[in-house]
Amino acid sequence: MITGILFDKDGTLFDFHATWGGWTRELLTELAEGDDDYAARLGMLVGYEMDTGEFEPDSPVITHTPDEIALALLPQLPGKSLAALVTQMNSKAATVALSPAVPLSPLLQDLRARGLKLGIATNDAEQAARAQLASVGIEGQFDFIAGFDSGHGGKPGAGMMLAFAAACGLDPAAVVMVGDSRHDLVAGRAAGMRAVGVLTGPATEAELAPLAEIVLPDIGHLPHWIDAQARVES
Repeated sequence: MITGILFDKDGTLFDFHATWGGWTRELLTELAEGDDDYAARLGMLVGYEMDTGEFEPDSPVITHTPDEIALALLPQLPGKSLAALVTQMNSKAATVALSPAVPLSPLLQDLRARGLKLGIATNDAEQAARAQLASVGIEGQFDFIAGFDSGHGGKPGAGMMLAFAAACGLDPAAVVMVGDSRHDLVAGRAAGMRAVGVLTGPATEAELAPLAEIVLPDIGHLPHWIDAQARVES
């Protein structure tokens, strides 16, 4: 019996490219002080192509923490400290223009009405994540929200997953981790959770399928899948 759903944020609740493509372009342009060639060099460090707006499959922007993204950029930012860059990134992330993958409020209300506990586990900073969720009116629908800096570590480690289960009094085996990247699914499986992939991020079905029970087009298909699981178990 499924008792909880733990969501990744970017690429899962929010369409990754529509949300973070523009943010990355703006950040790099800001750091380069408007110098297009300089911005392009910075983009190469984080797997982002300024001309096309596309991310490389292994771009740290997709799955890594702000600290890790900042470390990738620092070699081309003389005089910039890691702490200052992370602060700048987190501040900019808190006000990013979000593009929900599906209408989120009715979906979350549906899942809560089924008695499910809901959580967020993101490699972003917790404060920035809360600001983003609040900006679209859904922060209060989650029983648990954690970022890489919440004290549980980042993904693909299992810390945030296990913290959600403990905070909500759930057996990890009855929790589903839903995410758009291999990091998400590896983290969920490491915690003993079930894993479901979605295709609203950069990863393909072929990349996610070996680690997931099922790969869905988006999280809007979760209620139907959960109902199917209940029928199998009954």
